[in-house]
Amino acid sequence: MKDLTNSAIDRQNILNHPDAIENIQNYLGVSGMLFEDEYKFTTKMIADFFGVTTRTIRNYLTRYDSEIRHNGYEVIKGKKLAEFKQQFGHLITSADDEEQKESSFPLSAQTTDNQSISRLKALSLFNFRAFLNIGMLLAESEKAKAMRSAILDIVIDTLNTKIGGSAKYINQRDEDFLVSISREPLYRKEFTSALNLYLQMGNYKYAVYTDAIYKAIFEGNAKEYKQVLEIKDNENPRDTMYAEVLRLISSFEIGIADEMKKQSELLGRKLMPEELNKLIDDFKNQRFWEPQLNDARTKMASRDYAFRDVIHKRLEPYIQCVSIDDYQRYLGNKSKSLIERIVETPELLDAFKRLKDR
Repeated sequence: MKDLTNSAIDRQNILNHPDAIENIQNYLGVSGMLFEDEYKFTTKMIADFFGVTTRTIRNYLTRYDSEIRHNGYEVIKGKKLAEFKQQFGHLITSADDEEQKESSFPLSAQTTDNQSISRLKALSLFNFRAFLNIGMLLAESEKAKAMRSAILDIVIDTLNTKIGGSAKYINQRDEDFLVSISREPLYRKEFTSALNLYLQMGNYKYAVYTDAIYKAIFEGNAKEYKQVLEIKDNENPRDTMYAEVLRLISSFEIGIADEMKKQSELLGRKLMPEELNKLIDDFKNQRFWEPQLNDARTKMASRDYAFRDVIHKRLEPYIQCVSIDDYQRYLGNKSKSLIERIVETPELLDAFKRLKDR
């Protein structure tokens, strides 16, 4: 089980998942003070809920200030504070750092910060995401520990409910996937034709140089990729790839095909394997590819870690948290199964079939 207290990426992946956040909030049943269309919680409310002191919460704020601010923690002053006082000032009294009694669900506005309203010049407020962020960090609280375990279960259930079980083909929920996979056979054919016309090698060259492309882009071969995703022999690995990854592979294949043709015509003969190896290496090392390679590696490593719960060992340094936009793209309202998209746009299916048959 993932240790949320030690992994900023795992914490942020959950906090960036809108559906999971909604399901977690429904499960916990917590409510704070509705301010600016969000439920807000004070330091005292959070301390009471997790059974720790306000000083403990402030210590975590000091250590993880940037992360918690990113997820909705703020200190309000001036006009915003005045508006908050007008709505909720009657709930605020003087604060202390003594141990608070452990509170139970639901979290209520009656357990707010005990600061004198007349002297209050600034107030720390947390939205629900920031509240969860604190709970993911708190090592001192048994309630936080229990909440972390529940959160991980809810995230898994949310994903399974959305995709109906296996995440192997979650890439196909992206609206760009169908277009990318439908064009891929054309570019692939250019590459295999170039191998046939311009490389002096037996028929096993197609498998060898498919792997060479994978290694150039992902630093691992097709076999390793299939093992990580548990792809069977009758399944095409490219059907599991994200649209951006498919486009980059296609760019590599047609680019290398063009270079093979140029070099073969220049030499007046077919290339030898060692010459093609050098050509691919030189092609990959062009600075033009550097940002695209980094982007593709990061997207594949990060999405597969978040959505498929797998790690490509060679790409582990590229793992980052998945953005809110990506959650919407693959699990949100804009995401649809491949079958749903084909039903809605039969012209894409016709084009897909024509290209696959070529």
